[in-house]
Amino acid sequence: MQTELADFIRDTPQGRQAETILRACVHCGFCTATCPTYQLLGDELDGPRGRIYQIKQLLEGAAPGPGLYQHLDRCLVCRACETTCPSGVNYHHLLDIGREQLEEMRPRPWRQRWGRKAMLTLFSTPALFSPLMKLARLCRPFVPVKLRHKILPQAPSIRPVKLPTQRRMLLLEGCVQPTLAPQINQAAKKILAHFGIELATLPQVACCGALPQHLSAPQRARTLARQNIDAWHDHLMHGAEAIVSTASGCGAQIRDYANLLRDEPGYAEKAAWIADQAKDLVEIVTKEQIESLPLTARNTRIAVHTPCTLQHALRAGGAVEQVLRRLGYTLCEVAEGHLCCGSAGTYSLTQPSIANPLRERKLQALTIHQPEQIVTANIGCLGHLQNDQGAPVIHWINLIEQDLNEKP
Repeated sequence: MQTELADFIRDTPQGRQAETILRACVHCGFCTATCPTYQLLGDELDGPRGRIYQIKQLLEGAAPGPGLYQHLDRCLVCRACETTCPSGVNYHHLLDIGREQLEEMRPRPWRQRWGRKAMLTLFSTPALFSPLMKLARLCRPFVPVKLRHKILPQAPSIRPVKLPTQRRMLLLEGCVQPTLAPQINQAAKKILAHFGIELATLPQVACCGALPQHLSAPQRARTLARQNIDAWHDHLMHGAEAIVSTASGCGAQIRDYANLLRDEPGYAEKAAWIADQAKDLVEIVTKEQIESLPLTARNTRIAVHTPCTLQHALRAGGAVEQVLRRLGYTLCEVAEGHLCCGSAGTYSLTQPSIANPLRERKLQALTIHQPEQIVTANIGCLGHLQNDQGAPVIHWINLIEQDLNEKP
């Protein structure tokens, strides 16, 4: 695609990156076939090709109209288009550039700005989020059924095991997961202990930066990336093998640190190295002798929901299924596995009119063969797909932990 970027961005690092991405796009339209919003809305402006063209116009100096926010905000950043694209267009980086420029050129209405700041403050501050979630759980029986699934019930704590460990990895706990579903990280620590791996947590690390990235606060995302890199770097230099995330959305964000800080002196090289050390939990477990686990796989039908961040960002689609099959679980076929469930971080809160139909479509695809359990690899998807009237949704590591045969 030919471009003629405006003076304000042409010779900047962002401008050079945007031009490279734009020139890679040949407007073939293959991306529209796998774009959830285009499939749902049927509007070219709400598909990757249309958004690329709108961002191109913006960077070439066209005045942004009021509808541009709507079309860019509707993107789930599921990155299915990147998996489909034959030209290797790095769409999500172009989208980040377009959104950041748009925020500078045409500030959002004050209601949107304050709403996003409120969500960012609430979800990234455990001292606020935890008591509010406790209150929500108390009120859960009285919440309308359509909204009840967003309030995850409190799960029982998992008893840790005392096993000798010879290896050490760093666990990213996450910002909302310790409150919403602490049993996920507890199960991860327990399972990896069976392989002689200690999962250590660092108090200086909480949010990976995905939350502010979703909520139009890229500078805050970069600040968190720098803080996390500083906290992890020495531990990795002194024996820690990897940074482990039990939420694929967080893992995808850390892998993007290399791009996020690519032009920052003192951090660009470290960010690229840290990104290489980030692993999703399934990437760690896959390499271990999982058949040695003292486990009896339950004789039930399991449906696997692979989050977009796992299959399109981390390119580990099928990894969870591979682990579960190795352990003897019976898996159902799942239709439309490439389509997003509609969670996408805070998307289900900011774009419910799109997120809810996508959720219903995904639940239909997951339950067509009547599974008794649904497993996933991301806390956002887990909460979004939860359904009191259907098969329960849990993290795949909790499925394994629940089936361990342990001596009392």
